[in-house]
Amino acid sequence: MTALMRNYFWRSVFAVLMLAGAWAAFVRFYYGLGAATNLSDQFPWGIWIGFDLLCGVGLAAGGFTLAAIVHIFNLKSFHAVVRPAILTAFLGYLLVVVALLFDLGRPYRIWHPMIMWNPRSVMFEVGWCVMLYTAVLFLEFLPAVLERFKLKRAHAVLKSVMLPIIVAGVILSTLHQSSLGSLFLIMPNKLHPLWYSPLLPVLFYLSAIATGLAMTIFESWHSSKAFGRQLEYPVICSLSRALAVVISVYLTVRFLDLLHRGALATLNGPGMESGLFVLEIVLMAVPMLMFFREKTRENPHAVYLGAVMFLLGFVTNRLNVSTTGLEVSSGVKYFPKWTEIAVTLAITAAGFAIFRLAVKNLPIFEGEEEHGGAGLAHSPVLAIAKGD
Repeated sequence: MTALMRNYFWRSVFAVLMLAGAWAAFVRFYYGLGAATNLSDQFPWGIWIGFDLLCGVGLAAGGFTLAAIVHIFNLKSFHAVVRPAILTAFLGYLLVVVALLFDLGRPYRIWHPMIMWNPRSVMFEVGWCVMLYTAVLFLEFLPAVLERFKLKRAHAVLKSVMLPIIVAGVILSTLHQSSLGSLFLIMPNKLHPLWYSPLLPVLFYLSAIATGLAMTIFESWHSSKAFGRQLEYPVICSLSRALAVVISVYLTVRFLDLLHRGALATLNGPGMESGLFVLEIVLMAVPMLMFFREKTRENPHAVYLGAVMFLLGFVTNRLNVSTTGLEVSSGVKYFPKWTEIAVTLAITAAGFAIFRLAVKNLPIFEGEEEHGGAGLAHSPVLAIAKGD
C-alpha cells in the first residue's frame, strides 16, 4: 500500500468515525439516554463511565507522573518527554469532560458542583479535583503557546510560578485518581469480590502511576514514527524499568488483599468473571516480567509491546470494576449500544487529531522549531487523525 493510499484510508476511517459519532450525539441529545444507550435503572453506568471516564482519567496520568518525576524529583533526564505527556493529559481531561456530558442526564447542569457544595460526596471531590487539575494542565501547557507566539515576558512570569502549580497538580491528581476507586467502596455487596476491596483507592492510584509511565512509552513510540523524530530510547528504557517496579508493587498489594479477604476462592465460581480476572492479571504480569529483563529493555519493539499489553490490562481492569463486577448483582447483562461505542470512538479519534494539530503548530518536542506530520501515515494510531 502506497503512502497516498494509506493516507486516504486513514482519513476515510477518521471521517466515518466522526460522522458516526455526530449521528450518535444527535440521537443522545435529541431522543435521550434511553434511545442512545443500553443503560437502565438496574445498570446506570456503562462504557461512557467505565471507559471514557475511569479509563480516560487513568490514561491521562502521564501528565502528573512525568511532571513529578522531572520538576519535583528533579530527574532532568526525562525532560524531553514531559511536554508531550502534559499535552496528552490535557487533551485527555478535556475529552473526559466531553464524555461526561453524554452520560449526565442533564448535562447543562454540569457546573452545579461549583456552587452547590456537598463535601461528604466522593463525586463532589472528584468533580472539583478534575476541574481544578484541568485548569492546572492548561497552565502547564501554556508555555508552549507562549513560546510559539514569542511572548517572552508572560513566559518568564509563568515560569517563575510553575513549581507551585505543578505541586498543586500532583496533589489534585493524587486525590481524584484514588477517589475514583472510592466511588465503589459503597457497594461491597454489589461489586464482585475479585474487584471489591477496601484498598480500591490505593489500587486505583498505583495503577494510574503505572499507566502514566506506559502511556508515555506509547506516545513517544508513535510520535517518533508519526513525526519523523528519533525515539528517546534511553528515556523509554528507564521508564520501562520504573514501570516494572510499579506494576510489581500494584500486583503485590492486590494479591495480598485478595488472599487476606479469601476472594481468590471465587475463581472457581461460574460465569465469565474468573476468565476476565485472569486476563487482566496476565496482561499486567507479562509486561512486568518482560521489563525486569535487561535484554527486553534493550529491544524497542519489545518495550512498546509490553507497554501496550499493560495498557490493555489496565483498561480490562477498569471495565471489570465498572461493568463486569456489577452485572451479577444487578441481574442484567450490559453490552453498549452502537451509539455508545460510536461516541467513544469519535472522542478518541478527535483526541488523536487535536494532538497532531498541536504538535504540528506548537513547540511540543524539546529543541524542535518545526513539526511536520510527513511520517504520519506510517503510524496507524495517529494516521487516523491525518487531515492534510
